[in-house]
Amino acid sequence: MKILVTGGTGYIGSHTCVELLNNGYEVVIVDNFSNSKPDVLDKIKEITSKDVIFYEGDVCDKELMNKIFDEQKIDAVIHFAGYKAVGESVKLPLMYYRNNLDSTITLCEVMSSHNVKKLVFSSSATVYGSPKNLPIKEDFPLSTTNPYGTTKLMIEGILKDLYISDNEWSIAVLRYFNPIGAHESGLIGENPNDIPNNLMPYIVKVATGELECLSVFGNDYDTKDGTGVRDYIHVVDLSKGHLKAIEKVNSSNGIDYYNLGTGNGYSVLEIVENFSKVNGVKVNYKITDRRPGDIAECYADPSYAKEKLDWAAEKGIEEMCRDAYRFVMRNK
Repeated sequence: MKILVTGGTGYIGSHTCVELLNNGYEVVIVDNFSNSKPDVLDKIKEITSKDVIFYEGDVCDKELMNKIFDEQKIDAVIHFAGYKAVGESVKLPLMYYRNNLDSTITLCEVMSSHNVKKLVFSSSATVYGSPKNLPIKEDFPLSTTNPYGTTKLMIEGILKDLYISDNEWSIAVLRYFNPIGAHESGLIGENPNDIPNNLMPYIVKVATGELECLSVFGNDYDTKDGTGVRDYIHVVDLSKGHLKAIEKVNSSNGIDYYNLGTGNGYSVLEIVENFSKVNGVKVNYKITDRRPGDIAECYADPSYAKEKLDWAAEKGIEEMCRDAYRFVMRNK
């Protein structure tokens, strides 16, 4: 089977490509390196000893996407490509709506015209907004608190309407919680091109002295220590969820939604403490104002993914912290 992976050199995309290759799939990647680097392609090959087919460009480029589908016999698509920073989306909402919606619509139009109707979509737990109850189940009410989350929710609606219009589609919508960690080889991990927006790359930049201090956005939430609580999941566990989702869309039609998380919530300060402990390094931090669009607590009930996809996260918080630091130290 040949899988097209949009955004395949990004953080989650690259790890998923490794899992696909190691499980016998052929992989075609399209990426414009807006938040990744070209050497990731070499590292994927180093880990797997297998080649990928690569196209450099934007998923919004319909001519390019048609070229890919004309030249490659694509069987299914995993769609990662999109902007993903909550804070940036609040400042630049139109950029997020333009890019995230346009890329998905263009992709689906091209898939449909080439009769490729098996899709795994990279959604987010942000579609649950500020949940009234925890842990979060897939049937909870949906709402958003920031433009990034709204683009994900809008795309979910587009995909639902697409399936209603054509029941030949098979779509798995994966609602991620908070991926951290890196591949155990230390070759690939989270390495944003600009100042990081996510917690873990910020922590490691402070640990290595590249940044002076970690900003903790708020300590007045109604949580165990006042800092935000999230469900952190190892990126390799998350990537393996995509293999299960590919198996699912290949074996049945329909659209369904799956939480990919561990079911455990950790606060920002708990992550900092675990990171310092397992790696033997000090992480300086300061408390700052809350970040626009953030919520107090968010963690999953992952039982539906276990039931329907036969998937569950296996790696713990110490492994996540250790692997994240190993990646940075190896690539300094």
